[in-house]
Amino acid sequence: MTTVNIHEAKSQLSKLIELALSGQEVVIAKAGKPKVRLIPVESEEKSRFGMDKGKIWMADDFNELPEDILELMSDPKIFPDETGCKGE
Repeated sequence: MTTVNIHEAKSQLSKLIELALSGQEVVIAKAGKPKVRLIPVESEEKSRFGMDKGKIWMADDFNELPEDILELMSDPKIFPDETGCKGE
């Protein structure tokens, strides 16, 4: 364990960070009393796959087309009759 006072920590911060990253415990003290511990931040690499699990759902009949919609889509009367156009 490495213990340094605040003044020394200010002047040697880069070195203390390297010590902490290498796994050593670094303690910064004030008037000889430990105040803080310098530790590396854990990597927070999270997988994006499955992050929305349980947040969305799909109806059981999602792929089923209602009969009335199917009839409207297949009805030729939806489109104007091209033979009776006045612009010809």
